[in-house]
Parts: sequence; C-alpha cells; structure tokens
Amino acid sequence: MIVRGDIIFTKEATKFTIFEDSYLLIDEAGKIEGIVQEIETGREYTDHRGKLIIPSFVDLHLHANQFVNCGLGNDEELLGWLEKYTFKEEVKFKDLDYAREIYKLVLNRLWEAGSLRSVIYASLYTKTTSLLFDLALESGLSSYIGKVNMDRNVPEYYSETTEESLAGTREIIERYGQISHLIKPIITPRFVPHCTSESMAGQGKLSIEYNVPVQSHINESKKEIEWVKSLHPEALNYSSVYDEYDLFGEKAPALMAHCLHNTKEEIELMKKRQVYPVHCPESNANLSSGIMAVKKMLEEGLPVSLGSDISGGHHLYLPYQMVLAIQLSKMKGRLEDDMSHVIGLPEAIYMATKSGGSFFGKTGSLETGYSADFLVINTDSLMNIKEERSIKEKLEKFIYIGSAANIEARYLEGKLLEKPFKE
Repeated sequence: MIVRGDIIFTKEATKFTIFEDSYLLIDEAGKIEGIVQEIETGREYTDHRGKLIIPSFVDLHLHANQFVNCGLGNDEELLGWLEKYTFKEEVKFKDLDYAREIYKLVLNRLWEAGSLRSVIYASLYTKTTSLLFDLALESGLSSYIGKVNMDRNVPEYYSETTEESLAGTREIIERYGQISHLIKPIITPRFVPHCTSESMAGQGKLSIEYNVPVQSHINESKKEIEWVKSLHPEALNYSSVYDEYDLFGEKAPALMAHCLHNTKEEIELMKKRQVYPVHCPESNANLSSGIMAVKKMLEEGLPVSLGSDISGGHHLYLPYQMVLAIQLSKMKGRLEDDMSHVIGLPEAIYMATKSGGSFFGKTGSLETGYSADFLVINTDSLMNIKEERSIKEKLEKFIYIGSAANIEARYLEGKLLEKPFKE
C-alpha cells in the first residue's frame, strides 16, 4: 500500500519530521517500509495530496464507565467527586444492556477522535468488563482493558471482596490474554486507598504470573496523598506502596495517571522502573488537582504520555488535551518564575503519539518499522480565503481550532478503519 500526502510526525519530543508531498510505503504486515519523494510510474497509490498524514492518537488513560458523566461535577475536588458522581454512575454498569449501549458510544467516540489505541478502565464487574472486551474486539480498535479492583474504603452498594477482585481479574486475563494482539488485559488497581494490601499483593502476583502490565493513579491530589500516608505509615512515599506489591514497573510495564505531586525520590524510582506518567490536563484542571511538571519529566527521560481521563476530563478528543497541556505548562512556568517548564506543540503531539504509542510497541510514529497507524487530516475548512500555510502551521491550526470532522480517514496497521458501530 502507498499513501501520498504531506507527512508530519515527531521522532523526538522537541521537533517535527516533515516530508512535503511524499509517499508513505506500507508492507503487507501493516508496517511502514519508508517514506519517499517519488515512486515508479504506474504504481497505484491512495492520493491525499494537500492533506496531512499524521500518526493516530494514543489515549493512555480513560474510564469507559464514566462516559455519561462528562461535563458533570467539575466544581468538586477528587475525593468528593468520586463519592457524589462517579460511583453512582459506575454501579449502573451491572446492567449489561446499559453497559452495552454506553460502551459502543465510547468506542465510536474514540474512533471519531482518532484515538485508535487506548488504555481503558472498565468495570468492577467481571461480566461487564468481558462485554467491553467483546465489543472492543468487534470494533477493530486496539486497547488494553482492565477490570477495576477495589475492596476497601468504597460504598457498600459498589464494592467487592478481595477474593472476588482477584478471581475476576484472573478470569479476564485467562479469557482474553491471548485472544488478540490488538486487545489485551491490564491489571487495574483503582488506586491505593481502594485496594487492601492483600488485593495489591494478589494483583502484583497476577501481573508477574501472566506478564500483564499495570495501570493506576498516583499523586493526583494532596488529600489523596495524605490518605495513603495514613493507610501505609511504613511506606516511604506513595510510589513505594505500589512498588512493594510489584505494581510499579519492575516486573511488568506500568503506567500511572496524574503524577502531579511526585517527590524527587519518586521521580528517580519512576526513571529506574521506566513507569509511564500519564498527563491528564483537563481532568487536573477540572478537579483543581495541580499541574504536572511535564517538561522536567520529559527531560528526565520518562515516557510522559497523554490521557483524556474521562470523566474527570470532559473530552475524549486528544487535541483538546494537547492544547491545555501547553497552556498549563506556560502557567506553571509563569507562576514558578521558571519558563523552562514550557512545552510546545512538538512535545504535546509526541506525548499523544510516539510516547504513548510505545506502550503498545513500535507504534505512534511514521518511522520505518513502525505500525502504520495514521490519520488523514483535511485542513481546508480551517483556512481563510487565499491563506497559504506551511505543513507545520496547518497541523497547528488543526490541533488548536480543528475537530474530529477534519479527520477524513483512519488507518490502523495499514488498514482503513471504519466506524465500529451504528448509532
């Protein structure tokens, strides 16, 4: 397969690689063979001249069971928000008909947003989590999906025993662990305050036994951090609790959402373990949680990535997260009188593509040998009459003022991906 257009991506965090009016070559396995300026006369290609070809987006943190709550409860802080809004919505997913309807919408919206790979918190309920796996397999998208585990400090109406938690997680892993290279399970402790030591130890053992990665939250709010200290007074810090139970990247890859108030010791441990810090700017702003030190973490060599974190965040569309990540970095720099905190458009796109994509392997870039996951972007509607712009400027306009309507085509592993479900 050959695709022609204006190709732009980020090999590294701080600059773009650009090929104007070039040909993207894709092999039969859906991998990128290279990019060339010319091809042999008579060879067939898909013509997207004048349009952008960029890597598809990777959303490394979202809660499928919270989709209906997007735009609600944003005057609350984290812990109050969970009690007043989140648990009351998530418990509805015991109803499989309700769950099916919402999950189809979530998968459709991910497709629309160009987030063709994602990492998803599913449900406390094993049957409901299985339903999301089945729908995700049908969708053609690529995801890690986790059964949520929480066996302490939760409402009676929305809880499970330690035994139920671990048995359900094992069932999901054994049923879906080897069924598809696109859809995989991920160990999912909600966060330390909601998981007993027995549960975390059991989840760590399952991660090692089946070589399954881990996702959770860390250092999102100061009240949360104090809560963790009260529950684990023996621990050096929040990160060390996860690390004690093999949930922090030593034995299997781990990603941690938020990372807003990490200590120097925690940053060093994250570097040692190569834990993925997942930046969720919209959620952090909505819940008044704080601002991640994105630039510093990138400079430390950490694979900082982006997450929509619905419904703490209220949009699945990652360009909104990119723009806000840039804006928040500027505010952090100004507030701390240290403009070295500021990131630009290349870093924001890098986090949403190559950095996040690396959690799935060689994805998220248009370099040779990478999976051919890409979007075709038509920016004509974003330009004024006779407006002439460079490829970089067109991309900037798309990220700042464009929408999912500007995405003309979505490709995963070199195959055109149609909308998963009728609405």
